[in-house]
Amino acid sequence: MRRAGQFALLFCLTAGFAFAEGNEGGDSLTMWKWANFLVLAGALGYLMVKTLPPLFAQRTQAITKDMVESQKIRQDADARAAEVDRRLAAIETEITALRAESKEETTAEAARLAKHTADEIARIQAQAEREISDAGKSARKDLTRYAAGLSIELAGQKIRARMTPPTEDRLVRGFMRDLK
Repeated sequence: MRRAGQFALLFCLTAGFAFAEGNEGGDSLTMWKWANFLVLAGALGYLMVKTLPPLFAQRTQAITKDMVESQKIRQDADARAAEVDRRLAAIETEITALRAESKEETTAEAARLAKHTADEIARIQAQAEREISDAGKSARKDLTRYAAGLSIELAGQKIRARMTPPTEDRLVRGFMRDLK
């Protein structure tokens, strides 16, 4: 600020000397122009000295504040980037763990399915054996009935072939005797 004031004072003195030199001819209009210029330059210099330093100070504070905020934002971004890098490094470990867990689950599921399949095969075999046994029993019964029927029919045929009227009479008489 002092420098600006010194500069304005130096400018006014230089302008005053130039005014004095240029006024030797007695031209009063030029003298008033120079006087007006000096008043205007002095007023502008005074206003600049009074208003510009606080404006520059305020602007410097705003820039400093913005720089501090941007540095804080940068530090936050660096921290986030470090966290992301840490997570990315941990992802490989997590992926490996998930793969191992998935492999264990797959192995356990395969064992469970194999056991379930073996149980189902055993159940189906037992059921098939029961059905075969039942079918064998049923077939034996049917065969026994059929054989008995054939035996009865064969015996009937033999009896009919041997049955003659005198044999029939003798059987009827013996039956009647047993009834009495």
